[in-house]
Amino acid sequence: MNKVEIYTSSSCGFCHMAMEFFKENNIDYIEHNISEDLEAKKALIKKGYRSVPVININGEEMMGFDKEKVAAMLSL
Repeated sequence: MNKVEIYTSSSCGFCHMAMEFFKENNIDYIEHNISEDLEAKKALIKKGYRSVPVININGEEMMGFDKEKVAAMLSL
């Protein structure tokens, strides 16, 4: 089973597209919304990122949402 986490913000269009993609493909994920969760924002900055989405799939992180890359990482 894939372990998927996504760092988002409330106003991020690509974040919403990524989460919609996960829902359409029945992928369970954990959302960390940096607009609402200060600890998530601190964790994201500590990782060296300044924008969202940041998607972590089975320990591999990627910046942004590339549907083909995400599908390949999830073996869809």
